[in-house]
This record gives sequence, structure tokens and C-alpha cells, in this order.
Amino acid sequence: MSSEEYANTNSYKLSSLAVTKRHGYKVSVRNLNSWFGSKQALKDINFDVKENTVTALIGPSGCGKTTLIRCLNRMNEMTSSATVKGSVYLDDIDIYANNVDPVIIKRRMGMVFQKPNPFPTMSIYDNVAAGLKLNGIRDKALIREIVEESLKGAVLWDEVKDELGKPGLSLSGGQQQRLCIARALAMQPEVLLMDEPTSALDPIASAKIEELMNELRKELTVIIVTHNMQQAARVSNHTAFMYLGELVEYGPTKQIFENPQKELTERYISGKFG
Repeated sequence: MSSEEYANTNSYKLSSLAVTKRHGYKVSVRNLNSWFGSKQALKDINFDVKENTVTALIGPSGCGKTTLIRCLNRMNEMTSSATVKGSVYLDDIDIYANNVDPVIIKRRMGMVFQKPNPFPTMSIYDNVAAGLKLNGIRDKALIREIVEESLKGAVLWDEVKDELGKPGLSLSGGQQQRLCIARALAMQPEVLLMDEPTSALDPIASAKIEELMNELRKELTVIIVTHNMQQAARVSNHTAFMYLGELVEYGPTKQIFENPQKELTERYISGKFG
């Protein structure tokens, strides 16, 4: 079985329902609200994300960016006090519908976190292969193929190909983050969610991750949370500005940064608060 055939196995399909894109969008968010206990974190969020683009979520700390990105693949459900109302469509499937398995959603929408988090007791190779093995893949040749493809996809292969048996934690911080990206890519997702993936990295490592995002958009749809407005301007096609749980403005990145339509957006972009 090739990696392409693997990606098309039934375990990677949401259901028997036909998968189509909502008016050409890969992800559509409709009237999304979220609470932690009685505290509302997201308020009537609506936006659409085109396939093979990078979308940046910006806004001050506590505005709901991370909550939103965690809602996009149902990771918010890992917090016992969290509740969600509204819809998130992946292609034409509402991921919050009763007949949708959240495990399948997490496979199709991978996540990379703020701090690199390689599995500490595993080698570089086993870090990338872990998800495959957990999902029942036993073909060693197939696993090797996917591990190599994923490390190449994360632009890490040439740096580690001769030391795959070394611990993942032996890598530098930037390499560890790319290892985590490779681990996500091994599950062959269609959407990659990145929660401030460069905030813990130095400028050189951050630049490599930004270059990687430009490559990943050729194959995936990328949604990134960032506090770095310069980064959002460099890497994204569209930008969403959030404030106090609300989506204030969403549009092409050039417009958001050069000609924002909302006064609050202009004030944030110009550094008057945040």
C-alpha cells in the first residue's frame, strides 16, 4: 500500500456522506459560540477559509484566538468545562454533527502547538511514526515511506536522515518544532492548525517555519494563530482580527493591514493598544 492509498482508506473518511466543498471553501465557520463554564469565550464567529491558503488569526492576548483554533478540530472537548454551539464545516461536513467521529476530525485537521512537544522517550523516527502505529498501521515499509515523506515535507529530512535513532529531544528548538510538524503531516491531514508555532523560537528558526508554511500551502490549508503582526503580514493570504471573543474584521491580509474597514482594527494594527 502506498502512502497515497493509505490516505484514501476508509479510516480517513468522515462517513459515507459525499464530501464536497461549501462554495469552494475548505473550512466554514457559522455562528460559532464557545463557553468555559459560564464564561463566554467566542461570540457568533463566522468566516470561510479557501483551500491551499494560509489564514492568520491575530488579536491581543485573551481575545479567543486559541479557543477558536481548538474549536476547529474539536480539541476544545478535551477541556471538561468547555461547550460549543454553532457549526464548523470541513468541506461539506459539519464536524459537530452527531454522526461525526472527533478522532477522524483530528486526523484530517492536524495541530501544531506553541511549544515544541516531541515525545520525550522516543527517537526522531518513532516520533513521526507514533500516530501511524497508534492507528493500526503495521506495514514497516509503508511507515518508513511516510516518515521520510513527512520529514521532507517539514524540511527536516536532510538534517536528520543519518540520525533517525537519536532522541527527538536532542534536536534544537526549531528542529523540534519541525519534527512536530512532520508528526502532524504523517497523518496526512488536509488542514494544519498552528497555534503560535514560532513564539518560542529564535528569529532564524522562526524564518524556517515561515518558509515552511509557504511550502505547505501548496498541499494543505493552513490556519495560524500569531501575536506577531509582521509574521501574519508575511505568511498569510487572509487575516482575522479578534477582540474580546468577537471576530471584528476578516479579509485579505493586504487589506487588513493597509486599509482596515473597522476603527478597532486600525487601532490594533497601528499599535495603539494590544
